[in-house]
Amino acid sequence: MATIVADDALALQRLYYWEKTAPDRVALTQPLGGGMVRDYTWREVLDESRRMAAHLQSLGLQHGDRIAILSKNTAHWLMSDFAIWLAGCVSVPLYPTLTPGTIRQILAHSESKLLFVGKLDGWDHMKPGVPVGLPCISHPLAPDDAKQSNARWDDIVGRTAPLEGEPVRPGDELSTIIYTSGTTGAPKGVMHSFAAFAWVVQTALQRVPLDGNTRMLSYLPLSHVVERALVEHGQFATGMHVYFAESLETFAADMRRARPTMFFSVPRLWVKFQHGVLAKIPAAKLDRLLKLPIVRGLVRRKILTALGLQDCIFAAGGAAPMPPELLRWYARIGLNVAEGYGMTENLAATHITVPGQAIGTVGLPYDGVQCRLDPSDGEIQIKTPATMLGYYKEPELTRRAFTDDGWMHTGDKGVFDAAGNLKITGRVKDLFKTSKGKYVAPAPIEELLVMHGAVEACCVAGANLGQPIGLLMLNDDAVRKLQDPAGRVELETSLADLLQAINRTLDPHEQMDCLVAMTEAWTVDNDLITPTLKVKRNRIEDAFAGNFESWARAGREIVWHEK
Repeated sequence: MATIVADDALALQRLYYWEKTAPDRVALTQPLGGGMVRDYTWREVLDESRRMAAHLQSLGLQHGDRIAILSKNTAHWLMSDFAIWLAGCVSVPLYPTLTPGTIRQILAHSESKLLFVGKLDGWDHMKPGVPVGLPCISHPLAPDDAKQSNARWDDIVGRTAPLEGEPVRPGDELSTIIYTSGTTGAPKGVMHSFAAFAWVVQTALQRVPLDGNTRMLSYLPLSHVVERALVEHGQFATGMHVYFAESLETFAADMRRARPTMFFSVPRLWVKFQHGVLAKIPAAKLDRLLKLPIVRGLVRRKILTALGLQDCIFAAGGAAPMPPELLRWYARIGLNVAEGYGMTENLAATHITVPGQAIGTVGLPYDGVQCRLDPSDGEIQIKTPATMLGYYKEPELTRRAFTDDGWMHTGDKGVFDAAGNLKITGRVKDLFKTSKGKYVAPAPIEELLVMHGAVEACCVAGANLGQPIGLLMLNDDAVRKLQDPAGRVELETSLADLLQAINRTLDPHEQMDCLVAMTEAWTVDNDLITPTLKVKRNRIEDAFAGNFESWARAGREIVWHEK
């Protein structure tokens, strides 16, 4: 399916548009620490980007060479991307939480010729993954050690004249290689064109109300396709004001500074925000208050203000299924959250709900997107103008990503409701068969488990067991509660109640024998979750499968697995 957009909708042309028509408008607001911030106007953004682009060209880099970015979200992350494009190169974003081995793998596979090093929490841990001799340029907010050993952004732009003119890149040209976070196997390099991004934004704006007055807080990794399309390319289209978060510790203050009018988050963080509210207002009390007409509005306003979402006119979630009960809870406090669907291979934009409607589905396809279900196994298959150019250096994997008639495999299972809304029911390969010969879909059960206030993440397993079991990673508050004997009893009782309540909703073959409560965190470093906080089901099963039978035979509703 060809991706056809007007040239003036492409990334570089949009940069020149804002440079000429709104040079003094603030584009980016960057925290500097200690409560200090710096605003960057479009004039300043383009000036620094042009100077860095001229420097990159002076290094003898060739058109199409890959340049990597390893940083948390900052103004200079975006300026690095702009400079790479201006210089005729291709950007390769890396998640700022990757292990050294994955960093080394991606830099080698992409054949990156240079690396921008930015704001990072664990540079000492990561830098062994950077090949010796690879040129690096450090952003102003990079760790001191990186700035001492690498060329510095500020020094380079201070001595380099800006690139002149308005170089452009054809719409069908490779813009970026986005390496998937990889719930299974090694990350794959997904190639996308400039036109694909422009098409997605133009199409999404028919359903997502972004405009020049929009304020967004950028805090989910820009290396992830949703943040990249929504923040970076959404700003190209609208000229909206983008704020950056400083740290987890300052997140509340960052939200109050930005007062976002559009806010996107992944399900795990929406759950965290909910748990934070319920830690201050018990659920029963909140339910009572929301039933009182006189105080309902005040309560809602107070909660949304505490979350920094009092001005939010459009909220959305995605990257993993949103539990329907979570969406209903937010609706009760006055925030209707849309749920989107897509994958890295199609720029994460194929479906989205109307906020507050069709809860439990991902809504209807965007205009121009086609969706069908494989009649043999219910797999969702997609056609869209934003389909990837392919996997970098992987022609066979690229071929296998499509059906013989050109539809993209998603690996997700789904059904349509009577109105045509798509409901995700799980992963094709996540289904497992118990020893009784019955198939179990774990995703719907996990959506119920993760709603408990003590649960940070979960995984339902049970291949070849008599019944499934639920593996729970406890959050920090729950782990602390275990130190007190009374707290342990309270938590065990609460989890047992959860198990019984969920089992009552399940068919007999789906009911869990027990819940295994784990105190050791599932992290990127131990390879149990992806940088986007998705559980690596196969790695969880590999790590704990040797215990499954003994846990199932223990005869207890709650089994403790403590580090």
